[in-house]
Amino acid sequence: MNLNEIPKIKHTNSNNFFLLAGPCAIEGEEMAMRIAEKVIAITDKLEIPYIFKGSFKKANRSRIDSFTGIGDEKALKILEKVSNAFDVPTVTDIHEISDAEMAAQYVDVLQIPAFLVRQTDLVVAAAQTGKVVNLKKGQFMSPEAMKHAVQKVKDAGNNKAWITDRGTMFGYQDMIVDFRGIPTMRQYAPTILDVTHSLQQPNQSIGVTGGRPDMIETIARAGVVNNVDGLFIETHFDPANAKSDGANMLHLDNLEKLLTNLVAIRKVVNSL
Repeated sequence: MNLNEIPKIKHTNSNNFFLLAGPCAIEGEEMAMRIAEKVIAITDKLEIPYIFKGSFKKANRSRIDSFTGIGDEKALKILEKVSNAFDVPTVTDIHEISDAEMAAQYVDVLQIPAFLVRQTDLVVAAAQTGKVVNLKKGQFMSPEAMKHAVQKVKDAGNNKAWITDRGTMFGYQDMIVDFRGIPTMRQYAPTILDVTHSLQQPNQSIGVTGGRPDMIETIARAGVVNNVDGLFIETHFDPANAKSDGANMLHLDNLEKLLTNLVAIRKVVNSL
């Protein structure tokens, strides 16, 4: 699909990777606007096509007492406000069939979480909204298996599908990115590398997912070198106190240097 099909997307002629970035979860209006403003300033400077990311709720949690959200409609309205205030497209993940139609009223891209990408009815419901559908590869799936997830979107009458690799589970508490999967999945749809979730260390004994944020640039560089179409990065101005996935998020202060380096690498790759 053409990036220009997404409302409000900018810098599509820059020949850069595109970026989905923002907090793991919408914790409130002030934090969402603060993060969006900073990321947009950086991506405008570097001419990176940008989509603001924020989950309106978190259904997949390790413990029942984990933060799940501030209220569905409240969070979705904050995403809509970010979009209107900064003239930027937005993406959020959905977890139930009923979420698809509701979220589609507020955002431009619907994301299917990795654990749910085999759920046919959910994928079809997302596709039937006519929005771009970002399919996150299951940690338990091969790159080749994502062909069938993409086909479900197409069979539902929607050709706007993306694939996002977020690592594969090796052992009980670690995620590994197999970069051989990028060219495979690009045969089926534009492919995104989820840098931060690929560095999760799930199933910790305390019931809170850990991570390796020190490896973010290593994974991101390898993705750009291997011609990934887009990058997915969760970022926050205070990861240590973020209400979800703080252990593997990038500190907002480090985003500009990272993206500057990645854009420089992209230019070299484009010249080859």
